[in-house]
Amino acid sequence: MTKKPTQRRGDFHPDDFVVYPAHGVGRILSIEEQEIAGCRLEMFVISFDKEKMTLRVPTAKANSVGMRSLSSPDIVEKALQTLKGRARVKRAMWSRRAQEYEQKINSGDLLSIAEVVRDLHRGGDQPEQSYSERQLYEAALERLTREVAAVERLDDATAAERIETALVRRAA
Repeated sequence: MTKKPTQRRGDFHPDDFVVYPAHGVGRILSIEEQEIAGCRLEMFVISFDKEKMTLRVPTAKANSVGMRSLSSPDIVEKALQTLKGRARVKRAMWSRRAQEYEQKINSGDLLSIAEVVRDLHRGGDQPEQSYSERQLYEAALERLTREVAAVERLDDATAAERIETALVRRAA
């Protein structure tokens, strides 16, 4: 007797927004079956509009790869509060810090991503960022913006304004 496919899907359904750690916020387009190497697999078909990318994730592997539902509104609020905090920059070499920032961004954890945005944000009176610093900052900011927008049902520009407001309040 085979399991019903719906038992493996967890809480994910077509049209749901989900967070895939390595790519950020996407929307489940459908759940389809595919035959791969002679095995039938049920797959989530996830669209990432910003990257113009479609990802297929086996439903049985969704949790093990770190795919999750959007954060709750209170987690978004904590992330925005994190932005208002003081930047915590370790005294380690840049290559080591960059690696840690990259891990935080790819963890998919909204609070960790907010910490990266906070730590790498530069106010108008601060020195210019290096290219790699700016790349990491923009990647973290993009992930944070997209999840805030999806959770609060805002467009990306409005979500970006909320984030910028929190960062400016910190500087004041």
